[in-house]
Amino acid sequence: MIAEPDRLPLRSVPQALRVATLNVHKGLSQFNRRMVVHELREGLRILDADVVFLQEVQGLNQRHERRFSTWPLAPQHEYLAGELWQHAYGRNAVYDHGHHGNAILSRYPIVSTENEDISDHRFERRGLLHCVVAVPGWRRNLHCVCVHLSLHERGRRRQLDAIAERLEEISSRGMPIIVAGDFNDWRHRATAILENRLGLREVSVSSRGRAARTYPSLLPMFRLDRIYVRGFSVIGSRVHRGAPWSLLSDHLAISAELRRA
Repeated sequence: MIAEPDRLPLRSVPQALRVATLNVHKGLSQFNRRMVVHELREGLRILDADVVFLQEVQGLNQRHERRFSTWPLAPQHEYLAGELWQHAYGRNAVYDHGHHGNAILSRYPIVSTENEDISDHRFERRGLLHCVVAVPGWRRNLHCVCVHLSLHERGRRRQLDAIAERLEEISSRGMPIIVAGDFNDWRHRATAILENRLGLREVSVSSRGRAARTYPSLLPMFRLDRIYVRGFSVIGSRVHRGAPWSLLSDHLAISAELRRA
């Protein structure tokens, strides 16, 4: 588990926090037709989030390097972060020509990071990327968890239990928490588990009354991508529909404005 102090010295306090999540589909458009990582980099800058949760981030892919002449030589999390954000990467799926996983980009210092293997079986590698972020002036550190859960309900239930077990003690101490990512939660079971065990609230439900439709990006029907928070009031949330977002991945991005409760 990540060890970190309960309290930090009081300084100038940011009153609001903007967060976003997106499954980046390894920097390729829907159906893998085009490389869109450069457009994705610009899109993330337009969102101007303080903390960004990314899934299916390509840490290395030698085949794509040969296929696309402008494929970035740096790992995608480093390329997407640029000079604007610090970054952390959790490598989950490893294969002969590369690897991919989850990433967190943060405008504020990442003081510790840990990637926990929560795979349900060896054919579907999944991880839980847990970063502790020091927001200037906050008396308590911010715990950020980026996830991409299983396609199978039994696996998702075990992974949600792993999230809850990891964060229950942190939640009991009143620490601010954000859990975001691609939940693949076709049957909408995650919200009840995370609400009951951790006191987390989903931002779209809090601001709009129901989880947002994010997949597939061209005609979103399924509510797969979520941002859950504890210790915040939700000022508002948004699904980023239409151009360019519908062309940058098979998922749509969600962003939220939060205020420290």
